[in-house]
Amino acid sequence: MLAARKNPKRRATRLRDPQRTRERLLQAAFREVYRSGFQSASLDTILAGAGVTKGALYYHFDSKEALGYAVVEEVIAPDLRGKWLRPLLRGNDPIDALIGIVQGESVRPEDVRGGCPLNNLALEMSPLDEGFRKRLAIVFHAWQEGVAAALREGQTHGSVRRDVEPPDAAGLLIAMLEGYVSLAKNAQDAKVMKAGIRNIVNWLRSLRPPGNRRRG
Repeated sequence: MLAARKNPKRRATRLRDPQRTRERLLQAAFREVYRSGFQSASLDTILAGAGVTKGALYYHFDSKEALGYAVVEEVIAPDLRGKWLRPLLRGNDPIDALIGIVQGESVRPEDVRGGCPLNNLALEMSPLDEGFRKRLAIVFHAWQEGVAAALREGQTHGSVRRDVEPPDAAGLLIAMLEGYVSLAKNAQDAKVMKAGIRNIVNWLRSLRPPGNRRRG
């Protein structure tokens, strides 16, 4: 198949598209922060990754902190909603849905080495910067509330034990997952994450009413 010819005018138009430029900056910043942490993240590396100038960066973001806040709100938060909350809205059985999400956690070596972007930033920046802390707290809260709402709905349909406290169970699920991600990152060993996934799945099955725990 013949490769399409590059149109210089079209490329120039793309480069002048403010929304595309902003999105490239956000994605490049996310990659650099994930790799190096926010404090060590290099603006030069972000600019090179986005293919834009420093002037373009400061056209869209007043500071490195503003860029970091946008990464939380416009990259990390939507990714979490897509991975966790939308599947819960689509699923009829929240336990089945949660098991599927947890079993879909990556155990690729590069992801084990990198850890969780949300948790990485929370551990690094929440003690240092109130802007980060508040934004990350919003993401964690939405995650916990989304899981809790799904568990409540499951209780009305008989797929979740009535004695389960949905907010507590949701918080425990997040704590277990993030804990295992941190353990695996520290050990640099995917086997730690695989064991964590098995343990979390077994715990999720225990949230089903008696007699309904063999499914999933």
